[in-house]
Amino acid sequence: MTLLKKSFKTLIAASALAVSGTLFAADIDVNADSNDVALHGYDPVSYFTVGKPTEGTFEYTATYKNAIFKFASADNRDTFRADPARYAPQYGGYCAFGASVEKKFDGDPNAWKVVDGKLYLNLNKNVQTKWLTDVPGYVESADEAWPEISQLTVKQLSER
Repeated sequence: MTLLKKSFKTLIAASALAVSGTLFAADIDVNADSNDVALHGYDPVSYFTVGKPTEGTFEYTATYKNAIFKFASADNRDTFRADPARYAPQYGGYCAFGASVEKKFDGDPNAWKVVDGKLYLNLNKNVQTKWLTDVPGYVESADEAWPEISQLTVKQLSER
């Protein structure tokens, strides 16, 4: 691993620890808050339909993998219920770059990108800038790592 890559990995880990200490998971493979709300309350369907993050409301909710997803409309909720795997963020809403380095970092709903019909989040815009330099490579690494790390808690991963 290059020195630059190690330094970047250390920076990401330090940033994530500051954030991830307050996160809980409704299900170990879904990033949700202490009330089991996923995606920080944003509507996952909105990324696909209006092309931007839109806050959801408790008036329209659906449960997926024991997490509560909020929606901006009944139509979006119903669309999600028909095919939740299509609209839910990849890696349970954890940072796509983090998953590529075998970590679970919080996913910022405003640091997002839809690639090949899938929603990806990153820890923040700075991490997203790095992730965007090699999306296919990072997705491949994350896809390979996810089956194992999805079954581990944030704490377990930080102790590895």
